[in-house]
Amino acid sequence: MKQAQRQERSRREILQAAMEEFGTYNYSDVTIDNICSRHGISKGMMYHYYSGKDDLFLLCAREMFQALKEHMDTLPFPSPGQTDPEAIRELFRAREAYFETRPLEKHIFENVLFNTPGHLAGQLNDLRLPLRELNRQRFRQAVSRMELRAPLDEEAVSRYLECIESLFWPLVNQYQGGESIGDLPSLEAVSTQVLDMVLFGIVRQER
Repeated sequence: MKQAQRQERSRREILQAAMEEFGTYNYSDVTIDNICSRHGISKGMMYHYYSGKDDLFLLCAREMFQALKEHMDTLPFPSPGQTDPEAIRELFRAREAYFETRPLEKHIFENVLFNTPGHLAGQLNDLRLPLRELNRQRFRQAVSRMELRAPLDEEAVSRYLECIESLFWPLVNQYQGGESIGDLPSLEAVSTQVLDMVLFGIVRQER
């Protein structure tokens, strides 16, 4: 095996170990000692390639955001025959459907959003920016065709949807009382109910 191939294999082994640790534990609970000892990696090799815990966490976040954006890029928006509200619902659900079979990546995503290490906030925000821009474009595309109530405008509603998108799944979880939702159809039903209340309110409007 050539040296370049050995180096690449070592980098991938370290990345996989870091993904498992940050995908299982909160940022504050992960240590270089645990990454090395639990995954049979020498500290010498670790520090040969990476400067430390922060370097590895940023690498894991970059990998996660890139993979998620690539997945979202492949989804048609809107799908044929969808109304604009249905397209927005689907956009909200698409991320959770992606994470359904990727628990490590989901935990890293939640660490970035809800347990953000303060000293890494700027770098993490930069890594997330391409995904946020994709969502922003799609929200604006849907909102531009919707009849909005006065005095709302497209810019205000698009910014509102961006804010809600980050907080939506913790909201669904709290709505369920923290209980696990057992299957995808049930998840879709609950998320649709919550999203309808978020988007359209709870009080019947007089015509």
